[in-house]
Amino acid sequence: MTGIDHIALTVRDLPGMAEFYETALGLVAMGGDGGTRRLGTGGQVLVELRGDRQARPRDPRDAGLFHTAFLLPGRADLGRWLRHAAGAGIRLTGASDHGVSEALYLDDPEGNGIEIYRDRDPADWTRDGDRIEMFTRRLDLNDLAASGTSAWRGIPEGSVVGHVHLQVGELPQADRFFREGLGLAQTFGGPGGAWYGWDGYHHHLAGNVWNSRGAGPRPDGHAGLAEVVIRGHSHAGATLGDPWGTRFRLV
Repeated sequence: MTGIDHIALTVRDLPGMAEFYETALGLVAMGGDGGTRRLGTGGQVLVELRGDRQARPRDPRDAGLFHTAFLLPGRADLGRWLRHAAGAGIRLTGASDHGVSEALYLDDPEGNGIEIYRDRDPADWTRDGDRIEMFTRRLDLNDLAASGTSAWRGIPEGSVVGHVHLQVGELPQADRFFREGLGLAQTFGGPGGAWYGWDGYHHHLAGNVWNSRGAGPRPDGHAGLAEVVIRGHSHAGATLGDPWGTRFRLV
């Protein structure tokens, strides 16, 4: 099935960022060299960090990454991570029940957004053709924490990058790229944002203009999202760029 294989980030502080993803998220070091670190779980790389001390800090108004979303196998895993975050003093930026999923949000030290989530059973999603009902409601953190009482021992095997949410300059251009360039179906839409998936999933990619409306192509030499690697695509071997310079490599 088509899905996100991993993402790559350009980072200014390679050792510090690697330590964050290992300690905060529980990713395991999986190789690299003097300029890169690869991290993941169960033999699957989920994040590649590419060090560049000269990179300029990312501007939150630019097109690029809104968040990378790490999908955990079950609710107890998400509950265990929430208890770990509370004990480690990791600051959350949000927590939401989206109907199809339960999600926790935070930022890494260089301002890249992160979502950690679990899916509800797809049989319980409300569908209308390609469209899937999603919403944003308050998440009961106490109930979630109670679902995972054993110790967090790192991101569990079977975790994947479930989706990547992007900042774009305008939605019609993004829609054409997602549909025609990547072959996605729109699954949901809301004020300032649109969500897209393959094979009936609620979304693998999304775009919004909440911070980036009217943004032009991303300037060179900035930290942030370097590329999104997509596995199982019918056009494997191709590399595409969206209208704002975000790179998609199909493998």
